[in-house]
Amino acid sequence: MDKVQKFLARHEQLTRRFFLRVGAAGAALLSHHLRGALAADDSPELAAAIAKLETLFTAPEAFQDVSRGDPIPHELSEDRKAAAGLTQQSWSLDILADPEHAPAVRRPMSKEAGNAFDFAALQQLAETHAVKFAKVMTCLNIGCPLGMGVWEGVPLRELIWLAKPGDDVRRVYYYGYHNNAAEQMFRSSLPFARVLEDPFDLPPVIVCYKLNGQWLNSARGGPVRMVVPEAYGFKSVKWLTHVVLTNLPHANDTYADDGNDVDSPLKSFAATLNAPVSAKASEPIALTGYAQVGIGGVSKVQYFLQRDDEELASGDPHLTQAPWRDAEILAPPEHWGGGLPDNKIPAGTLGFDDVGRPRTWPMRLGKIHWAALHPGLPAGEYTLRCRTVDDKGIGQPLPRPQRRSGHAAIEQMPLVVK
Repeated sequence: MDKVQKFLARHEQLTRRFFLRVGAAGAALLSHHLRGALAADDSPELAAAIAKLETLFTAPEAFQDVSRGDPIPHELSEDRKAAAGLTQQSWSLDILADPEHAPAVRRPMSKEAGNAFDFAALQQLAETHAVKFAKVMTCLNIGCPLGMGVWEGVPLRELIWLAKPGDDVRRVYYYGYHNNAAEQMFRSSLPFARVLEDPFDLPPVIVCYKLNGQWLNSARGGPVRMVVPEAYGFKSVKWLTHVVLTNLPHANDTYADDGNDVDSPLKSFAATLNAPVSAKASEPIALTGYAQVGIGGVSKVQYFLQRDDEELASGDPHLTQAPWRDAEILAPPEHWGGGLPDNKIPAGTLGFDDVGRPRTWPMRLGKIHWAALHPGLPAGEYTLRCRTVDDKGIGQPLPRPQRRSGHAAIEQMPLVVK
C-alpha cells in the first residue's frame, strides 16, 4: 500500500467530511482532491491542517465568555445563586405589562403576585412544545464566534400566551438578573410579530434551558436564558428574569446606547484558522479556516494572496474585482463534538433529518470549515485575504459593510515567502 493509500486508510472518517458534495460525484471529487493534494511534496500539510480543525459544536464549558456584571452572576456562590433565583429550583420569570405604556395583559405573572412562571411550569410546557436548533453565538462587536451548539427551549410565545395579552402589544422587552443594580441591567427587545411568527423558515425565539443536550449551566446563562436564532448574542439575554410587554414601538436594548444597529441579523464572514506566517518559495501553501453562515447564507468561500508591492484596484473598497479563488467548503462532520449525548444530534433538532444529517449545507446561522492548497509562490511579502459569497452572489463585506451592524470586515493576514 503506497503512502497515499495508507494515509487515506488511517483517516477514513475524517476524509468523508472534507468536501461538500455527496454521492458518487462527491466521492470522485473527494478522491481527486485528496490524492491530487497528497501527491504534491507538501500535500500532507493540508491534510494535517484539516485534521487539526476544532469540532463545529463547542462544549458548553469551552464557549468564550463576554458576560457582564459585578459580580458576574455565574461567579456567585451556590447559596447566592439560589437566593437570586439562578438555580432550577429557585428560578422564576415575571411576565408583565409595561407600567408606563401598558397594553392589555389580562393575566400578568409575577413573583410579587405569587404566580410567577417557574422551572417546573417551563418543563411542563416543554413536554409538548420543546424546540431544538443549531446556532452559532456571536457578539456583534467581536470578530469571531463565541461557540456553536444545539439550543433547546420553549418558544417565548407559548409563555406569553399564558399571560393573555391583548391586541395592543407592539414590542417585547426583556432582561436578566443584574444584582438589583440598575446600571448593570442588560436588556434587549423584539417586535411582538417576531415572537409570534417565524419568518423565512427561521426557528422560533426560545426560552432556553439546554445546550447540546445538557442542562444550561450558569456560565452559559442558566438556568434559563433567551435565544434569538438569527440575532447576535446581545439579543439572547442570559439569566432571564423578566419579560415586559409594551405598547411602545421602539427598541430599548442596552446596545442601542452604544450606537449599534440592534435589529441587525447575523452576517456571513470568513476567517483563517491555519494561515502560515511564512512559507518556502514554490511550495504549495495549506490554508484552512471557518465561515459564519449568516442570514444571507454562504454559497462560496474565497481567498486571494497578493504581493504587498502590488496595489489594489482603485475605486473598489470592498475588493469586488479582486482575483478571488474558490476554497473548498468542507462537508458536514460525522462527529459534531460539543459533548452531545452519545455524540449524536438530538432527535427532532430543526434542520436535521432522522439520522442527524443536515437537510441543507451550509446551514444558516451556523459555522462551517473551508480548506485550500494554494500553488507555490515566488519569494516576497504577501497579504492573505478571505471572504464569503452569499446565496445571492454578493461578496463579504457587502451587502452590509457597516461595522455597527456586526462584524464583516475582510480579514488580512501577512505571509512571507522565502
